[in-house]
Amino acid sequence: MRRTSKLILLGLTGLLMNSTANAQWTGPKTKPKERIEVKYGPITPKHRTDEAMEAFRNYGLGQFIHWGLYAIPGNEWEGVSARGGAAASEWIRTWSGPNAPKNWKEIYDNLYKQFNPTAFSAKKWAKQAKDMGAKYMIFTTKHHDGYALWPTKYSSYNISNSPYKKDIVKEVVDSYNAEGIDVYLYFSILEWNNPDYLSKAPETEEEKKRYNRFLQYTKNQLLELLQNYPTIKGFWFDGTWDKSWVQAYEFTYNLEKELREKHPGLIIGSRFRNDEHGKRHFDSNGDILGDYEQGWERKLPQEYEWLDGNDWDAVMTIPPNGWGYMKDWSGIYTKTTDDILDMLMHTVSLNGNFVLNFGPDGKGLMHPGEDKIAKELGDWMKVNGEAVQGVRHADLPKTKMGYLTQKDSTLYLTVFNRPVNNLARLAFPKKSTALPISAKLLLNNKELTIKHADIGLDLDKNTYFDIVLPKDFQTDRAFVIKIKLGQPKIKSDKLMDAKM
Repeated sequence: MRRTSKLILLGLTGLLMNSTANAQWTGPKTKPKERIEVKYGPITPKHRTDEAMEAFRNYGLGQFIHWGLYAIPGNEWEGVSARGGAAASEWIRTWSGPNAPKNWKEIYDNLYKQFNPTAFSAKKWAKQAKDMGAKYMIFTTKHHDGYALWPTKYSSYNISNSPYKKDIVKEVVDSYNAEGIDVYLYFSILEWNNPDYLSKAPETEEEKKRYNRFLQYTKNQLLELLQNYPTIKGFWFDGTWDKSWVQAYEFTYNLEKELREKHPGLIIGSRFRNDEHGKRHFDSNGDILGDYEQGWERKLPQEYEWLDGNDWDAVMTIPPNGWGYMKDWSGIYTKTTDDILDMLMHTVSLNGNFVLNFGPDGKGLMHPGEDKIAKELGDWMKVNGEAVQGVRHADLPKTKMGYLTQKDSTLYLTVFNRPVNNLARLAFPKKSTALPISAKLLLNNKELTIKHADIGLDLDKNTYFDIVLPKDFQTDRAFVIKIKLGQPKIKSDKLMDAKM
């Protein structure tokens, strides 16, 4: 997962960040006033309408799993954690400085000799994901350390040379597919221990020869993954910010075309490549490079308009920046189930998919805190999942009570802030042809009374409907009101306005 130099507060308005190590964004993106010629721009249309992309839009909730050799240290080594100077979990190989162990990189690169996750069960993982309500998952085939969790023919640094030996990627793909969950494969371009990899743009003939070998190796591995696991729905790319990859725009353009030709319907996010002018995620004309926005990492857009009609996902950790396994969660704020529900509904209300990260340990077990959240989230989804999956942004005024999602003529209000008077008041533009005609609680299917509230504010473009909540209705978690929209019979008297 990408290194973030500092946490940027939600709500700040900004453009794409220029750092080579961080190309994420936190606000609306402004398009250039004039278009220029871009030869290596988008390959697919901005808004694909094929079956695979429609399925992507309907997921709502997904699971990310970060797993690899970094699960063995678990965010620390010999008592020194990331909070004590070590690098973050999946970045721990980059640890250097006075408190790093001697020959640390050599120690790390040999951890594969003890990678034997005896408690790992892809079937249990998949069952937990299904019970949680996840409709798709993203799995780390190879992170920045270069260690492959499948028996790749193109590198000996892979799972077949560990004590475990079996193809973990195959186990994951097969088990999740068996539960009806779509699988996307995370793939890092960047490889720290590959002698052919360069971070800077190659200059000498020898450097160019080396990096061309690396490019071919990368292409070979990606085509291998498509051949080995033909049921996958897409790739989730990472580690594409270095100058070497940025200058290889012709190669990456042609590689994306080949991947799509080999696997029709393949879904690729905006991180994969850039145009010939060095613009990543979006080309020099502001057009998205891929099928969906991939920059909302541990942050959320605040306004629907920021997304400019693009599909998108939000990938989120439970501990702050905790992607790979962290042994010790003490002393840091870890997101609660209520936090996650709020972010989930925020995301789907803006037409995004919310993807919650899990970092199993070296044995293949989830952290107990992850198990707890998965169970609580699943209990909530079993009752309220229809407000999450297959829904779209509701083009209505915002409500301070929570979030609105919509599916055809059904509107869902997920209430996080319950009104003290038990009147859930929603605003509808006066020109609306679809207004509330019935409502019920998803938690108990209790029918609720609806009252028209004609407030009569001058120049108010909205009209209001109060949904009456029973005074004896109690719950300790967000709840959903399911509202049927239609054409109610509303009679409003036309009164004379005072002259001014």
